Amino acid sequence: MVEASRSDCALSNTKPPRNLTPVLASPHWRRWLGPAHRCLVPVTSFAESKKGGNQWFGPTEPDKPMFFAGIEVRGWQSLRKVKDGPTTDDLFAFLTCMPNAEVGAVHPKAMPAILTEPAAWEIWLSAPFEIAAKLQRPLPDGALGMLEEPIKRAKAMCARN
Repeated sequence: MVEASRSDCALSNTKPPRNLTPVLASPHWRRWLGPAHRCLVPVTSFAESKKGGNQWFGPTEPDKPMFFAGIEVRGWQSLRKVKDGPTTDDLFAFLTCMPNAEVGAVHPKAMPAILTEPAAWEIWLSAPFEIAAKLQRPLPDGALGMLEEPIKRAKAMCARN
């Protein structure tokens, strides 16, 4: 486990294409599909945008740990902005999938791929991609509830293999 920091838990969103084939099947992602680049991103709750603000979601079982299935690339060197010159950055992304009933009522296109069971965490972090890719699926209907505000916990941790 690595203690969360601003750079450790910065995320970007990888969404499935319209034909529902996982983005990770794309040649762009292939080099980062192995266990060495997979991570678990801890979340207590998450939001989807809606008219007038955000709709927050959290587990219906209050003490149920949740992690986004993530991909990390540490030390990526690139020239993103000419004025900044070459930079070395730690990049993170999380997988999305079709939404379950609760999230789909607010955001019908996608939701984060959320892992809630230790066996799934182990598969995501260590299994061959052909097995791990099956975890890019929505939580069962009823596993998430709508919240008025985010769930706050003392210290979030970023889990890494």
